[in-house]
Amino acid sequence: MIYELRTYTVRPNTIGEMVKAASTLSREIRGDNFGKLEGYWFTEIGPLNQVMHMWSYPDATERTRLRAELAKNSRWTGEYIPAIRPLLVKQEVRLMSAIIPPVAPATSGNIYEFRNYRAKPLGGLKQWQELFTGVLPTREKYSKIVGLWQTDSGQPNEACHIWAYPDLNARAEARGNALKDPAWQEFLGKATQHLEEMHSTIMLPAPHSPLR
Repeated sequence: MIYELRTYTVRPNTIGEMVKAASTLSREIRGDNFGKLEGYWFTEIGPLNQVMHMWSYPDATERTRLRAELAKNSRWTGEYIPAIRPLLVKQEVRLMSAIIPPVAPATSGNIYEFRNYRAKPLGGLKQWQELFTGVLPTREKYSKIVGLWQTDSGQPNEACHIWAYPDLNARAEARGNALKDPAWQEFLGKATQHLEEMHSTIMLPAPHSPLR
């Protein structure tokens, strides 16, 4: 399975138009027939004026085939693309492999946190992942992970993970409690030496997002 995370930066004050086009036109035209939609969000804290949407495909070959088929769809090229083209400033694509495939939270109405870490070249990502997956049962005592991926292209040596919380207060509480845990403290002491950069983005799910 291959996962594609697409990040679109749009012009200020056009997030609403972008999400509307995606939740109506795009969803109606493509459904899950040209790749499965895993989640669709818009940013709230961190990089602004962005939407992030994740798709899954059986493999890279099938992704290429399905995207080629979508490009032939007259409604896609004649309705959806013209609707969003004036809104777009920049597009970024990550192709990723799942270490932990996405799991929907037990309840809906969540905020989501996207964390992307750039590891040191030549082994740093593997070492961080081993430490992280080893301590994850401890971390999940405080909140559950939605998914964990490593990038195959787009951003090399990068781990991406998504978390869900009922609200920002719940996030602060979960992270505060985790920081008091000796096992998590030990992990932090070992793991951060393998990283070059750490970024966090708070996202809200769009109406049509499967992950709510």
